[in-house]
Parts: sequence; structure tokens; C-alpha cells
Amino acid sequence: MDYQFLQLDCQQQRATVWLNRGELHNAFNSQLIAELHHCFDELHHREDIRVVVLAGHGKSFSAGADLNWMKQAGEASTAENQADALKLAQMLQRIATIKQPTIARVHGVALGGGMGLAAACDICIASNNAQFATSEVRLGLAPSTISPYVIRAIGARQAYRYFLTAERISAEHAATLGLVHEVTSPEQLDSKIDQIIEAILLGGPFAQQASKQLIELVANQIIDDQLLDRTAQHIAMLRQGAEAKQGLHAFLNKQRPEWTQTTQQ
Repeated sequence: MDYQFLQLDCQQQRATVWLNRGELHNAFNSQLIAELHHCFDELHHREDIRVVVLAGHGKSFSAGADLNWMKQAGEASTAENQADALKLAQMLQRIATIKQPTIARVHGVALGGGMGLAAACDICIASNNAQFATSEVRLGLAPSTISPYVIRAIGARQAYRYFLTAERISAEHAATLGLVHEVTSPEQLDSKIDQIIEAILLGGPFAQQASKQLIELVANQIIDDQLLDRTAQHIAMLRQGAEAKQGLHAFLNKQRPEWTQTTQQ
């Protein structure tokens, strides 16, 4: 697929997906949503890619929905409007469930759907000039499709405030809320992401995929016998796998496991 509003850079086991509508602060429209879904789906099936970074060209990470697109969707039939919204929801789910670890590289504003993108990624690293908001109520809307990921990140109690007020959230405060993992200067943003990627590449790829699934399995569940059985089955399956056997053998013999050998793409 030839991308009109994305730029994809792949090298040394790392893919960087650049939102490329910088002149419009990387606002969503139907084409950008389709391209993001397709791009992340393709990356999900690539064995040579170990980590995916989502970033934005220009002054902003993403200002959310393109208001002209939203206006057109609102004027469509109910069925067409719902189908259009579902495509956005499915794109966010594709990002959230991709097998590789994902990192949001946030600078400038991440508003509405832009905040949803940051929350859908596994890790969020933000420049200290970044600002976040669920700004939908000021347009007479609600943060519907992004809500599962934002609530997962900041919790329901904080969501009540920010969904209702649409206040701007500084990068530092977003870190206290749980949305952002680390805040750095604009000059250090890429080097901090490089450090995170170096740490990721030390882990086994299948183990990381299983760890992402484990969080979904365990989060917000009652700790009962059924959950204990599921977690026991989870680790038992991993211990019998080739990756774990190789990893344990390498550790005991003071060697590097195969997956830490960087390949040039």
C-alpha cells in the first residue's frame, strides 16, 4: 500500500510510523485511519520488526479528528456514521493488540484521538512541551472510541474529570496520571526512546507478546482459583517453549540468546 498520510521507516528491527499531515497537526481523516490500520496490521505479521514507534511530523503528535471529516460523518446516514466510527475504533484496537511492543513518541499536542493513540500504545514517552486532552465535549461530542484505552491508562476516577472538563494536561501531570511513562526535553526525546528500545531488544519476542496478553488476562480480575489456574497455565506453556529453553540455557552458560543479535534490515 502506498501511504499518502504516513511515512514508514524500518531499520535494525525497529519500525517508526510517522503521521505525515504535519500542516494539519496530524489530524485524522478516513484515509489516515485506514492507512494506520493497514500499516499496523502489516507490521504485526513481520518477524523482522521487534518494536514499533508511533510519531508525528511537524509541530504536533496529533490534534485528533479532522473537524471537516467529523462534520461530514455527522451529516451521513446513521448506518454510514456508525460504520465510519467503527473504523476508528478498529484502528485503535489494531494498534493496541499488535504483537510487538509499541512506543508513542509524543511532542506538541495529543488531543482527542491523538490522546487515544498515545494511550493505545504500550509505552508513552513525551516531550516536556507535550499537552494532552480529551477535548471532545467542547465540540458537543464524547471520547467514545478512545475511551477504553484512556480509561485503561488513567482509571475511571480521573476520566470523570478530564472527559467532562476537557482540560489540557501537561506532560508532567500526564505522567502522574499514568498516561505517560517518562517526560524528557525535546532534545532528549529520541535518545530516551532509543534507551527503551535497547531494553526491549534484550527480551524474547515471544515472551513479550505473551506478556502483553498476560496483562489483558489479569488486569482488573478477581484473584481467585480460576485466575491462579490461568496464570499457571500461562507460565507452564512458556517454560516448555523453545524461546524459554534457549534463554535459560544462554543465561546459565553466560551467553547471549539468539534474539539479542541485532540484524541489519
